[in-house]
Amino acid sequence: MPVIDFHTHVFPPDIIAQREAYLQRDDWFRRLYADPRARMVTAEDLVASMDRGGVDAAVTFGFAWADQGLCRATNDYVVEAVSRWPDRLLGFAVVNPAAESAAQELERCMQKGLCGLGELMPDGQGYALDDPRLDDVVRLATRWKRPVLVHAGEPVGHTYPGKSKSTLQGFYGLALRHPEAVLVAAHWGGGLLFYELMPEVRQALKNVFYDTAASLYLYDDAIFSLAARIVPDKVLFGTDYPLIDQERFLSCVRRSGLTLSAQQSMLGGNAARVLQ
Repeated sequence: MPVIDFHTHVFPPDIIAQREAYLQRDDWFRRLYADPRARMVTAEDLVASMDRGGVDAAVTFGFAWADQGLCRATNDYVVEAVSRWPDRLLGFAVVNPAAESAAQELERCMQKGLCGLGELMPDGQGYALDDPRLDDVVRLATRWKRPVLVHAGEPVGHTYPGKSKSTLQGFYGLALRHPEAVLVAAHWGGGLLFYELMPEVRQALKNVFYDTAASLYLYDDAIFSLAARIVPDKVLFGTDYPLIDQERFLSCVRRSGLTLSAQQSMLGGNAARVLQ
């Protein structure tokens, strides 16, 4: 079974080279990347990391800029990267639902072969999870039969740059409004998966998946086996590379005590179904 990393970020080389200038253009970008130790990588860097770590394919996308023009420029880079590595990279489009041209940009990216929407960042882009403008782009992605990846954060615990204020109730409401949409809640959905132990919640979230991005900074490794028990068919291996090294993250999952079947589902089988 191929290993699929469902959550990686890449940047065009010119944005990396002019990082200081972009820190002044986007408040959320400044929160996440003002520290020079916060890595930014190109598509070439991502593919090299995949080769080192034994990752067969990766879903990749840019940054959730507030400026729709910057979203478009980064989407163009992702389209170009996918054309260079069509067997390794699967591109998602980032739009700002609060922008008037969001639907037009998403349509353009779908026509160019990108296979999903996200990672959307409500806190950084200026909307809430109950915003009708978000509903509009989710409906469009659903018409294209494409998954939608949304940033999620934990309602408790330590603070860190980029910690989301989006509530579990907000994501639950999004799922209720769009029962046919395939939604991916980043970062374990901020813990939303544990509420799937409630039968009515499990039914409401039947098309919601959870990626593992940034898990090594947030949770004890026991979360892998717990999640495999609660939502075995809905966990998607995602590293948030370059935040966390792919090889390191993959090794952590493999030594977490999961059965071979559970590993295969988490590391690629579930993602293959979402992306089909």
